[in-house]
Amino acid sequence: MDQEKRALPLSGVTVVSLEQAIAAPLASRHLADWGARVIKIERPGRGDFCRDYDFVLNGMSSQFVWTNRSKESLALDIKQPQDRDALESLLAGADVFLQNLAPGAAQRLGLDAKALVERFPRLIACDISGYGSGGPYSDKKAYDLLVQCETGLLSINGSEDHPAKGAIAIADIATGMYVLNGVLMALYARERTGRGTAFEVSLFDAMTEWMSYPSLYTAGAGKPLKRTGMRHATIAPYGPFRAGDGKTVFFGIQNEREWLSLCTNVLGDADLASDPRFATNPDRMVNRDELERLIESRIAGTTSDQLLAQLEQASIANARLNSVEEFLDHPQLHSRHRVVNVGTPNGAVTSYLPAITIPGLTPQMGPVPAVGQHTDAILSELRERARL
Repeated sequence: MDQEKRALPLSGVTVVSLEQAIAAPLASRHLADWGARVIKIERPGRGDFCRDYDFVLNGMSSQFVWTNRSKESLALDIKQPQDRDALESLLAGADVFLQNLAPGAAQRLGLDAKALVERFPRLIACDISGYGSGGPYSDKKAYDLLVQCETGLLSINGSEDHPAKGAIAIADIATGMYVLNGVLMALYARERTGRGTAFEVSLFDAMTEWMSYPSLYTAGAGKPLKRTGMRHATIAPYGPFRAGDGKTVFFGIQNEREWLSLCTNVLGDADLASDPRFATNPDRMVNRDELERLIESRIAGTTSDQLLAQLEQASIANARLNSVEEFLDHPQLHSRHRVVNVGTPNGAVTSYLPAITIPGLTPQMGPVPAVGQHTDAILSELRERARL
């Protein structure tokens, strides 16, 4: 292990992950970013089915590349005795085990978190599922979009006429982050107690947390949030506005101080701030269509660049409506050197540094493995360990 990797917070931690799709691989990749050794168990042959989601990134799946850098790939058929023995040997020396097999599969194989921690008392083991254990949905197959549907997200997302899913896999991403959270808590607890932890995270429970505000609003108001497209559901003005050059600028008002600043310094009408139609946020929500028409009439002679400059000067939060292509060239990415290359079996590809920045530490940005790339080396390591 080189000196730079030894300095990372999770160096010395070994993670074995029987993983596929997004939620579990994303969690283990975050652990790998900060020094953990992650051994990814894949099916022999084609491996993780996420490898086949698309082939747009140098002939590889963009989602697989995103969630699988810095890992070792071990191809095992865990239903075969020899490969199962190899997995057991790995677990004996592992700190963390993650699995997101189909409902009931891990328990039938004796690989559920509870059973493993009973066999390996220092192990931290996590079961990742669609709907969690217990309840009428516990054996139901689940994928990201389907859980978005079940938790009501689509009912509040999109335009008034057309519900819409989240454009990225938010249920999987949320789940992966809660798995990461659980692993880090369990590692900290083990430092104090010497004992491992068995825990579970489900897509449904992760999205339940994310849907807390909409559900609390619905319970309190007696009606759900309206779908409002690109506008905020409960704050006005907050959303897109067309400048005089036809380009769209977003800005948001979070408090009355900002509302007064917008009226005075951008719209040139301080008296508007106390207009009874718009004096408070509830007033502005009731009269939002009228307010938005008024704002767009006041900025009709202003270009988008001029409007953005005025908003900045007035300390009003704002944004351009960028495309993904524009995001790829974003100055905030490149001026801060957030874009890096990582290796893959098909050559180097673009990646992004983790969201956490720790001064003096460089996260591990290792290559994406081919299926079974490290099988021989890992099995040889296990044989050597058995001889000692």
